[in-house]
Amino acid sequence: MNAIELFAGAGGLALGLEKAGFNHVLLLEMDKHACNTLRINFNKDVVLEADITKTEPENLNINSKIDLISGGAPCQSFSYAGKRQGIEDARGTLFYDYARFVKYYKPKMFVFENVKGMINHDNGNTLTTIIDIFEQLGYHVKWELLKAVDYDVAQKRERIFIVGVREDMYKEFGEFKFPEPTGRKFVLRDVLKDVPDSPGQKYPERKKEIMDLVPPGGYWRDLPEEIAKEYMGGSYYLGGGKTGMARRISWDEPSLTLTTSPAQKQTERCHPDETRPFKTREYARIQSFPDDFEFAGSMNNVYKQIGNAVPVNLAYHVGLSINNYLMGEYERDGITQASEGQLGFRFS
Repeated sequence: MNAIELFAGAGGLALGLEKAGFNHVLLLEMDKHACNTLRINFNKDVVLEADITKTEPENLNINSKIDLISGGAPCQSFSYAGKRQGIEDARGTLFYDYARFVKYYKPKMFVFENVKGMINHDNGNTLTTIIDIFEQLGYHVKWELLKAVDYDVAQKRERIFIVGVREDMYKEFGEFKFPEPTGRKFVLRDVLKDVPDSPGQKYPERKKEIMDLVPPGGYWRDLPEEIAKEYMGGSYYLGGGKTGMARRISWDEPSLTLTTSPAQKQTERCHPDETRPFKTREYARIQSFPDDFEFAGSMNNVYKQIGNAVPVNLAYHVGLSINNYLMGEYERDGITQASEGQLGFRFS
């Protein structure tokens, strides 16, 4: 089944969807390093390095019928004034450009993913407007907040997935169902065995001395009081948990959500045993990228690409649910279902 991915990034979502049976005819991304990563790991002929706001879908010469459009535009605020002007309500935002592609290609289904914060963004108006626009484009829409740890990912990342089914498909095949949790819960020791060596950030000497004092599973409150005050500065007196600060992950828990840098003070991600941030290949394992997936660019850019990605195994399970739904049509027409692909990183 043919798919288009917009805002493809390093390809976490795209890889999961391909392993669930989709064939990409276009991967659109504007970051040059992410595009180089896509060219290494996917069919380089379908990678388009371009600004979506300056890209017209009718000029792309894609002759295939499109079963699925996927991607996640950065979340931007736009007014929901009750005007219900449809797609025009989102003009000037990157979501508008995603919606343009859906309107033009009329895929059987789409999946639009984003950060958890989108649910309450602009007091919920952003999500309401997005759903309204998709419905006016002719889709039955539902959304769910999925936890990566429920889908073979050793990470506490949460993402909102908005899935649309074209109305004619919905009338025939009914409600789409999001994937059920697998029932498996993976922790760091499941994914960080025998990780290939790779570049990684290092702590400055004083920070390393402080982090040496934090036990696995601990954070700044486990430091001696005077050192905690030194490390936290004014934040020490503000109250609240701030559990990401001076945080060392233990072997027996999933990682906290990976960020674009593993050594930022507010979002510390320290190795369980060694006093250092996770290396880039460890980052990739936590995001369930397979070891043969290569990343292009500098070390810091690779961290950014991996940190921004949708976990591959989460994408795989969502993709499999979409594939199974769409197979209703293919089975009706006597076409055999594609076999399931392999998970991004298989746990021993």
